[in-house]
Amino acid sequence: MPAGRRDPAAQSARRPPPLLPLLLLCVLGAPRGGSGAHTAVISPQDPTLLIGSSLLATCSVHGDPPGTTAEGLYWTLNGRRLPPELSRVLNASTLALALANLNGSRQQSGDNLVCHARDGSILAGSCLYVGLPPEKPVNISCWSKNMKDLTCRWTPGAHGETFLHTNYSLKYKLRWYGQDNTCEEYHTVGPHSCHIPKDLALFTPYEIWVEATNRLGSARSDVLTLDILDVVTTDPPPDVHVSRVGGLEDQLSVRWVSPPALKDFLFQAKYQIRYRVEDSVDWKVVDDVSNQTSCRLAGLKPGTVYFVQVRCNPFGIYGSKKAGIWSEWSHPTAASTPRSERPGPGGGACEPRGGEPSSGPVRRELKQFLGWLKKHAYCSNLSFRLYDQWRAWMQKSHKTRNQDEGILPSGRRGTARGPAR
Repeated sequence: MPAGRRDPAAQSARRPPPLLPLLLLCVLGAPRGGSGAHTAVISPQDPTLLIGSSLLATCSVHGDPPGTTAEGLYWTLNGRRLPPELSRVLNASTLALALANLNGSRQQSGDNLVCHARDGSILAGSCLYVGLPPEKPVNISCWSKNMKDLTCRWTPGAHGETFLHTNYSLKYKLRWYGQDNTCEEYHTVGPHSCHIPKDLALFTPYEIWVEATNRLGSARSDVLTLDILDVVTTDPPPDVHVSRVGGLEDQLSVRWVSPPALKDFLFQAKYQIRYRVEDSVDWKVVDDVSNQTSCRLAGLKPGTVYFVQVRCNPFGIYGSKKAGIWSEWSHPTAASTPRSERPGPGGGACEPRGGEPSSGPVRRELKQFLGWLKKHAYCSNLSFRLYDQWRAWMQKSHKTRNQDEGILPSGRRGTARGPAR
């Protein structure tokens, strides 16, 4: 071998053991024997402890190769060497370790406590499970999209984190008879959810609950009682279209299609609309859309881009007296109102001349009507026909006043201007 170069095999022998096998010990099973002729045992093996507990562990070596004594042993936890002051030699073959006020496990599969020989080889390992028992699951909510399935989700207690692998099981049964059933399709709409795809009965209440278990105990939620017909929801209404209403600068027309999922079932639907201006995050909600599939938004700002969304709530399915569950909002649809062509203040607007019949009361009444309409964004067809009549009158009056005083009879024009010379 050329001078100055080291034997690769010797270099490999001097390298410390890789970290990855250490992190996988508690997944693959802690070794009970060493990598060589040495064997050792850690006691207690794979303990489960509450957060804040203390642990006294021992590593006892068996075998008689020269130099294999407790004085040459050391401990690591999750691949990091523990300070020597935490250990003490009990006898020639046993090294003890004292850990106090333990924190929750860094990995749910357990923390890796390993006993090493002087040369770094692994003699024995143990998994430490340090955590909390599960709390009672809360906030169970369920919904059905086709009256044949059911999806439920829940919250895993007040604190949630147990630092241990915790198993959640959704159980359900018919209220007055039948056996317990266990949901099998988990994590369908999030980490704490489950989907029951079929074989559900209508017109009969179900009892639903969640059980949580881990190494330190178990907990059970309160029972939720529901009828499938009372928790029906739909996808958001599709094909939402927003368009202008002719040249009316303060209105937009919204149209959509009823969700197709329930088209074969006897039910009604009510809708909500919400809208906001382009540069705002505040939505205004229109509640009184009823079961229409169109609505006209009024009292909007001229020359402004609006985003509009619609959602649906099915109710009265097969005679159910309870409202269903609101769908998600549809994707935002954008449209802009026309820019106003009216002159602003100081822009040459004509005022009535002295002696002309005043239209003040009519204007005040129109202003009140528009203010009410803007406040409520009312979607009644009858009210909009009336509103359109007012708008037509207002636009006609505006154009007429900008002409040669055409709103006055010819005989009164001279009177208003004074005697002719």
